[in-house]
Amino acid sequence: MRLIDELNKLIADKPGLFREQLMREDVVRLEKLEALARSSAERESYRLAGRKLGWTTLDARTSELGGVLDELLEAVREATLSPSVAADVRTVDAWRALAHLRMERLVGCLSTPLPKRTGENSD
Repeated sequence: MRLIDELNKLIADKPGLFREQLMREDVVRLEKLEALARSSAERESYRLAGRKLGWTTLDARTSELGGVLDELLEAVREATLSPSVAADVRTVDAWRALAHLRMERLVGCLSTPLPKRTGENSD
């Protein structure tokens, strides 16, 4: 899969310990997704299994990745079962969207929330 090749190239460029580790973990997850796509006849069983590959620590916040993760799962399934240039492009785009959202979530959970100003609505 083109995405795995691209991630391995990025890893070789030593992007920093944190990003490198996340990409290595994603390569393993993507390889597992490929195997799941080949072995799961049903789309829903593939999706459920694919969501439990540790996209967040202990999958505790994986549900927050929602449709972005589902798009990646579907793109990998398509690229595995019906390989094409378009499927590869879709997979790369879906992974980038997931990586961006996951970074926002990771950074967000590490930052200290700012206190609300008094007099503001809680809505």
